[in-house]
Amino acid sequence: MITYRAILDVPRPTVEAFTGWLWERRVLLGTRPGRRALGCWGQAVLVLRWLRQAADVTGLARDNGVSPATAYRYLHEGLDVLAAQAPDLHDAIAGARAQELTHLLLDGTLIGTDRCTARSASGHDAWYSGKHKRHGANVQVLADPAGFPLWVSDARPGSIHDITCARELVLPALYRHAARDLPVLADKGYTGAGIGIHVPARNPGGGQVLDPGTRTRNALLIGVRALGERANALLKTRWKALRHVTLDPSAITRITKAALVLTTMERGRY
Repeated sequence: MITYRAILDVPRPTVEAFTGWLWERRVLLGTRPGRRALGCWGQAVLVLRWLRQAADVTGLARDNGVSPATAYRYLHEGLDVLAAQAPDLHDAIAGARAQELTHLLLDGTLIGTDRCTARSASGHDAWYSGKHKRHGANVQVLADPAGFPLWVSDARPGSIHDITCARELVLPALYRHAARDLPVLADKGYTGAGIGIHVPARNPGGGQVLDPGTRTRNALLIGVRALGERANALLKTRWKALRHVTLDPSAITRITKAALVLTTMERGRY
């Protein structure tokens, strides 16, 4: 084996804030100083390396002189601590209103995963997305007009469509605001979402075409809503662990929320 120096491209203030949250958790648990194999800083770096680089947990354990079981325990604890800082939907909407945003963007993304054997009530593979042709979890992302993520939903099996996830997790809280002065833009997958949720009109059947006014509206909606893709890219490109989750799929919710918190911290919002 050889050793080498490496740099973790995460801002120091982000690591320091995360370290503080881990310290608060240890105090809450009554952990005495020196009783852990890693200090709060070392644990924070371990978790951030996994999120940022999708590093192998066995390698992280070796680098830190702990067992793989301990590394996994530290990883899951760190994800819990980060995810606990994520805003809930009502806080995100309140923040958007406080910033006087003109509109919000809603989009779904698939977080790839494996270790999926669950079956739905109808007997099909619950985690297989027919749209994306692979296994994963459906996560709804609410973004500001510039395409910066403000909130992420809990993960749902990839076979569930965007509109179904949105009706369960997002739309009930959005309707009151979207119907008044905070409209929400979404793609055609949210057709029929309800009042205040603006989606492009579908092409009529029977060889008919949309009228010029509707085509213009579609073009405007698509152009403005396209920035919502940036929110997904910010999360999945910056935090490589979200490209394909090898942990139990039940951890995807915590991983996604942790990525949201870290992205927001790097923007200077925490």
